[in-house]
Amino acid sequence: MLGTEECLRLTVAALMTRTGERQNDLAAAIGLSQAQVSRKQSGAAHWSLDDVDLLAAHYGLSVLDLLAGPTHAAGVLHGATLPLRPEGAAPASTPAPAPAPAPAPVPAPAGAPEAGPTRAWLGPCVLCGEPATDEVDGFPQHLSAEECASARPVPTEDNEGSEDKGKAADDPGDPRDTEHAASAAPAPAPSTPTASSPAPALAPTAVAPKSPRTTAGYASGTLVEQITGRVQDVLAEHSGDIGTAQAALIKSAIPDVMALFKASRASGRYEHSDFPPTSDILRKKSQKGADEIWEGRPKWRNTAVFKAAKQGTRFEVTALDMNAAYLSALKCWLPIGQLREETGGVHDPKKSGVHLITPAEWDHTDLPNPLGHRLEPGELWVTESTLRQLLDCARTGLADAPVIHRSLVSGATEVLLEKLRRALADVRRTALDEGDTLTVEYVKAMYAKFVSTIGESSANREIRRPDWMHIIRAKAFANLWMKAEKARAAGLTVVEMSGTDELHVAGDWHAVFAEGRNLHEVKAKKTYTLGGE
Repeated sequence: MLGTEECLRLTVAALMTRTGERQNDLAAAIGLSQAQVSRKQSGAAHWSLDDVDLLAAHYGLSVLDLLAGPTHAAGVLHGATLPLRPEGAAPASTPAPAPAPAPAPVPAPAGAPEAGPTRAWLGPCVLCGEPATDEVDGFPQHLSAEECASARPVPTEDNEGSEDKGKAADDPGDPRDTEHAASAAPAPAPSTPTASSPAPALAPTAVAPKSPRTTAGYASGTLVEQITGRVQDVLAEHSGDIGTAQAALIKSAIPDVMALFKASRASGRYEHSDFPPTSDILRKKSQKGADEIWEGRPKWRNTAVFKAAKQGTRFEVTALDMNAAYLSALKCWLPIGQLREETGGVHDPKKSGVHLITPAEWDHTDLPNPLGHRLEPGELWVTESTLRQLLDCARTGLADAPVIHRSLVSGATEVLLEKLRRALADVRRTALDEGDTLTVEYVKAMYAKFVSTIGESSANREIRRPDWMHIIRAKAFANLWMKAEKARAAGLTVVEMSGTDELHVAGDWHAVFAEGRNLHEVKAKKTYTLGGE
């Protein structure tokens, strides 16, 4: 039985043959060199999971279709005109539609590319910890973020648009726990990789035997210990003086968070590279100037409310503060490879980058424009986060879809920063519960400085991804806008919105938002009265 790596190499070779591509053509399409593709195809190097995403997007296939084998992938590529399994394949390996034999579960060997409808657990996924039926480089792993997300809602903090649609991210009582526990009980340990896939640097992190967490999730116990251990070390160096220790931790926040980022990527299976700006679009015009990307920063007031207040109508307003907005925004669609231009005018949800658009008119006076405080009409460059928000507005009927003129995009993933995000969120939540302000401020400095320095900052020379910086910040603004839309839909009056975290509403906001300091909660900054006598 072929392993996943070998099957993928055969699939790529078959697809190149059927499309008439050469290795240098494929390399240019997915942001690699011809030598890199040659090494991966010869088995001298591994196809990583981000490569799989890029390959699938390039050929217009799903990841599962790509990994199902060369015959199946070629069949899908040509409209399923080819057989979906090799001729002469034993019926036992892929059961025929006839229900003659009993569907007895057959434990599939590691990396089996064409398992039948019933597939055995290979072990806990190295990304989310839930049972997985596929392998990548010898390690059990779900093949997409969607599979990880659907495996089990992780009981941790979340403050994204998804919770605005009713998902309780901190619900500890998931009824599927017992089901997964029963399914995962006989699973083999993840420390037995396939023989042909050494990946020595990944094995220790993938097993993670010392993790103190018992719940499945992206947050590694090792990362949590790295953060808390650093706090304790610095506190000891300063003889327990919290003030001087906090100053030292904040000063070292950038190198510390970059070390944490590298550690979080050790078993993430998504390699990433630093690429300089593709064009002038992502390059600052001057040392203190800006590039051409519009992030959608809001600065909005409901003029109808203030007009009514002047005429005597009374409004009891609460200014709500969204907790750790940038930390929540680390979960967003980020491009992995080099950005390449596309002019088809169609958004590919498997890719991410920046886009030149003409936005539709915004006709709602009681809800902020998703583009934020923008005075100039016409075309503008926006990030993936803003474009997805505008497309969501079009799907829900709030506005027409924007016109996409050009896109600079690459294959993308939503979970590239997820281990880092969850580790920081876990430490922050524990520190808040324990009243540990030192750790809370240290975590805040790490995620805030990570976002602000990964572009073109001299304070962080380890990474240059201005596209990531803009996408993350725009995601924070999009998350805030979704809170405003949720408030309006629930019958509250949206009075004001600004920055990444401030939303003013009139009405019973407790019926809409949970109060607290966790990521999925909000806190009241102040209350005030508009209008009246």
